[in-house]
Amino acid sequence: MNGTAHLHKLGQSLWLDNITRGLLDSGTLAQYLRNFHVTGLTSNPTIFDQAIGKTDFYDEAIARKAAEGKSGEALFFDLALEDLTRAADLFQPIHKATAGVDGWVSLEVSPLLANDAAGTAREALRLHGRAKRNNLFIKIPGTPAGITAIEESIFAGVPINVTLLFSRQQYLAASEAYMRGIERRIAAGLDPKVASVASIFVSRWDVAVKDLVPQALHNRLGIAIAQRSYQAYLEQLASPRWHKLADAGAMQQRLLWASTGTKDPAASDTLYLEALAAPNTINTVPEKTLHAFADHGVVHGAMAADVTAAEKVLVEFAQAGVDAAALATQLQREGAAAFSKSWGDLMAVIAGKSASLAHSGESKKG
Repeated sequence: MNGTAHLHKLGQSLWLDNITRGLLDSGTLAQYLRNFHVTGLTSNPTIFDQAIGKTDFYDEAIARKAAEGKSGEALFFDLALEDLTRAADLFQPIHKATAGVDGWVSLEVSPLLANDAAGTAREALRLHGRAKRNNLFIKIPGTPAGITAIEESIFAGVPINVTLLFSRQQYLAASEAYMRGIERRIAAGLDPKVASVASIFVSRWDVAVKDLVPQALHNRLGIAIAQRSYQAYLEQLASPRWHKLADAGAMQQRLLWASTGTKDPAASDTLYLEALAAPNTINTVPEKTLHAFADHGVVHGAMAADVTAAEKVLVEFAQAGVDAAALATQLQREGAAAFSKSWGDLMAVIAGKSASLAHSGESKKG
């Protein structure tokens, strides 16, 4: 039994943090389902920027759609939805077998809408409607405007993957938005069963403080923040408010660990998967980390609900001058900015490929 099988047995879902047309066409994604217990996947603007810009898998489709007059965001969402609906169909048996708990894929709204709550909610509804798949999440960042959009989207019945969460406080804001949306559905006589996950980003904490703290504290902050968030997650699920919603038929908003590929070459390449093994959670991992954990990852047991040790670590970081609350806000802003940059790069790649492929086509005709 490999490491991924042990995580699956523990009760943690393992999702791939990647999507390319090559993964689908080659059958590699299907192999990950069979061999590595992968039960879902996520995407983001950076992933698609890499997939479209650094491969030729999309060239034929780009040329065809550009010839039809499509460009920019419209062309991109055509490409993304083609990939993600294929992936969603691949995961559909898992989705059905788990009564909608697992087997999800995710598509992010334009990061340019990060500060536009109404625009984000409208786009989430539009994209989910276009996909016509009951196992496709729409990703909305947990920014202040995003929190409003999350509540509105849940109320509208759109399954939401809340992204770019970096702290317990940000997680709780997302959880509150989810529950408010469900409560409004119940009050309106609507079905309360609308799925959601809340994605806590982990490794970016350790990258941010690497040059600010002693060696002994390297690669420890992200895990401590995650453990603190996990305790808040368990407390939410044990609360009377949540039990009332569950009794009405609502689904749990599951906690998801994101950004769990090890960035420090001096650290274990399975560091975050081993530390964050927890039942009823999700870990979304890059392909490199997936292969590493399948090969030599070890599950030492479930992550402790007691955060005493984590709080001691956070005290050490505070003593070293790290303001975790301020850094969480900074990381969320930087994450949103990074996705916006990738979005701009992606639009430029699509425009460039559209032009060059059109020129190539004209040259062949000539």
